[in-house]
Amino acid sequence: MNRQLIRSYILLVAVAIFLFTVPVAFTLTDQLRDDTRQSVLREAKTMALLLANGDSTSCGALERVATAYGEETPGDVQVTPTAGCAPVLPAPRADHALSRALEKGEETTDWGSDFIWGKELTVTVPAQDGAAVRIVYSTSDMTTRFWQIWGFRAGLAVLVLAAAAAIGAYAARRITAPLRELNAMASKFSDGDLTARSPVTGPPETQTLARTLNQGAERLDTLVASQRIFVADASHQLRTPLTALRLSLDNIADGVDDEFVREDVEQATAEVVRMSRLVNGLLVLARAEAKVTAAEPLVLEDIVNERLTVWRPAADERGVTIALRGSADGRLLVLASPGHLDQVLDNVLSNALEVSPDGGRITVEIESRADTVVLSVVDEGPGMSDSEKSRAFDRFWRGQGLTGRSGSGLGLAVVKQLVSDDGGTVTLADAPGSGLRVEITLRASSRSGG
Repeated sequence: MNRQLIRSYILLVAVAIFLFTVPVAFTLTDQLRDDTRQSVLREAKTMALLLANGDSTSCGALERVATAYGEETPGDVQVTPTAGCAPVLPAPRADHALSRALEKGEETTDWGSDFIWGKELTVTVPAQDGAAVRIVYSTSDMTTRFWQIWGFRAGLAVLVLAAAAAIGAYAARRITAPLRELNAMASKFSDGDLTARSPVTGPPETQTLARTLNQGAERLDTLVASQRIFVADASHQLRTPLTALRLSLDNIADGVDDEFVREDVEQATAEVVRMSRLVNGLLVLARAEAKVTAAEPLVLEDIVNERLTVWRPAADERGVTIALRGSADGRLLVLASPGHLDQVLDNVLSNALEVSPDGGRITVEIESRADTVVLSVVDEGPGMSDSEKSRAFDRFWRGQGLTGRSGSGLGLAVVKQLVSDDGGTVTLADAPGSGLRVEITLRASSRSGG
């Protein structure tokens, strides 16, 4: 929009310059042409009168005037001699203009070109007794003056257009400033920051729009906050009965000998476990969205080693190897909320183990990149298609692993929420050969580890 406003402003100024400057330049050019013609014609008529007198005094005066005129101007005087006056001046060449002057007594003006003028202006004026005076006037000075007239106005136009562009840019930025603020608010909203508000500035139209958006944001923030509170409370309240239900099912399973009943109880227990994971995930999401904790410097390698120690026994049961590669030298610090990275790694490693084939390998990589640290988890599972990657972070979307077990559908949604809250990003990519690469980019802390 800024560019369109600037272009429109420059175009308007350019049209104004064209309408006012170009006609003036043409007028000055015509005036220069007319003044020169009249001046040369007047001098030629004066010399023609001297030539027509025919006495020696007039003839001598003609010679002196013609010589002085040739020295002081770019014009050359040519005359046809008469019986009474034959000055020492060149005679004009015979042409149509000279014939008209000698035979018909007509004066002529020849600019040498139909476009403005040529190299010379030729003025032929008749005198008495079949004589004529011709002045051949060089237009080099006129051409110089012509370029001064047009060059000055062209330079002035460029300066005016440059000033117009600068003023237009400033005006466009002032005009669009409220729109940029509204766009910044909308961008924060799209990133999940429901506390973003737009200043009420600018013309009445943008002020009205800003007030409307701010009111809508207030209502939306209130509704979402209420929803988070409800989800957190509901999840918290559901954890106790689910735990009690699982204990009851375990007690039933211990006291039942019937194989079919035991199988039904185990299926019910599995569903209770899955529901518990779902409730825990909802509770984590609610707390993460509420941003109840602040990021602080944490030693990444210690957290990774701790979580790998927890998950290796489960991986060993299936013959899956979990390896750490690219561990940074020293004690690398990242900015994260306490407990976030633990939950992130638990969810990612759980998914990786779920899809890994027996005897497979899960690789955890740590790489430092300028002011960020990249933590990657690579598995050898079936991977994901592009459409699956685009939906993987959606809540309650579940992919089917090789083992046939399915999750709550909140694992990667929780990962993205927790990492985003700490100012990081999560991306999914294909691993070499097969499998999935989960790449978690975290902010590096400027403090060094001790």
